[in-house]
Amino acid sequence: MSQPRPDAPAAQRLPAELLYSDELAHLAAHDQAPKPPGWNLSMPAVLDFIAGATVKGKRIRQKIVCAPSLIERALVTLASSRALLLVGEPGTAKSLLSELLAAAVCGTSTLTIQGSAATTEDQIKYGWNYALLLNDGPSPQALVPSPLYRAMQQGRIARFEEITRCPPEVQDSLLSILSERLLMVPELPAASTVFACPGFNLIATANTRDRGVNEMSAALKRRFAFETVFPIASHDSELALVISEVSRLLAQDRVPVTPNEPLMDVLVTTFRDLRQGVDREGGAGERLSSVLSTAEAVSVAHAVTLRGYYLRGDNGDATGLVEALAGAAVKDNPDDLKKLRRYIEHRAAKRNGEHWAAFHAARQALPQ
Repeated sequence: MSQPRPDAPAAQRLPAELLYSDELAHLAAHDQAPKPPGWNLSMPAVLDFIAGATVKGKRIRQKIVCAPSLIERALVTLASSRALLLVGEPGTAKSLLSELLAAAVCGTSTLTIQGSAATTEDQIKYGWNYALLLNDGPSPQALVPSPLYRAMQQGRIARFEEITRCPPEVQDSLLSILSERLLMVPELPAASTVFACPGFNLIATANTRDRGVNEMSAALKRRFAFETVFPIASHDSELALVISEVSRLLAQDRVPVTPNEPLMDVLVTTFRDLRQGVDREGGAGERLSSVLSTAEAVSVAHAVTLRGYYLRGDNGDATGLVEALAGAAVKDNPDDLKKLRRYIEHRAAKRNGEHWAAFHAARQALPQ
């Protein structure tokens, strides 16, 4: 069996509680505000952790671009008896926000259920070690707790990603848990009950593009407070976030180049124009059917930079960007490729700067 390289990093992606462990420790050490039962940090400290601040001489970096009021409302919900549902377009950082909230509130963001058409009730509640079950019958030793089960036991935040991807009957297995804050295990000889400890709550996410796939029941909706996460409103904020995230990914990959900032500006501007159907000068344009999210912009920018470094020794060029855009923008609708071509031919040609001229000249790289 092959051995890992000695210089290989421990993990491709660390959870927020490990990635920002020094910030969380600093905030906890200087947190004097009252905390809800079971919480590691107070609400102001959690807000500082996510939105960024300077606390006792230490700079806490901003980790997401959104209105502070959204974070405040989410925190109030988590301290109440209602669960939190973050909804919005794909790629609007709903999952990142839920991860940051869980990491700051309870110290772990990994008690997560991934929703899909294949998700079963066992994955939400509990399953069984079938070898022990067949040998000894139902017993606490044979029970395999779900992330939600462990969150209730430990008084932590559980996360449920893409809840509307699950069948409705699976979703509804949450009803009694969220209402009564308990989970029955009737298979055990003395029917066991798990009572939620202080600090327990649930954060779920759902894409607005998935509405109608598996609509939540009215009963389940009543147990959630809905909060919409919108795309980043400011061009400059989105550009700064893309550059920051690409820089972080390059450092993680040990790639010794910095993002091509003029090229990043072209990418972000193109994404925003085609996402909104309005260019930054206020002129009407065409809107793609594909979702051009900030998360996808980061992925495209990272790929373009890696391509430039590994194949040519630079930090990306316009041809690589055009080819990457074609793959990102054109998924299910062939008309999107025509819209992208028209955008580059007409909009890019009117913009000033060498990077825009290079982008326009590279339009030949688009597939025919």
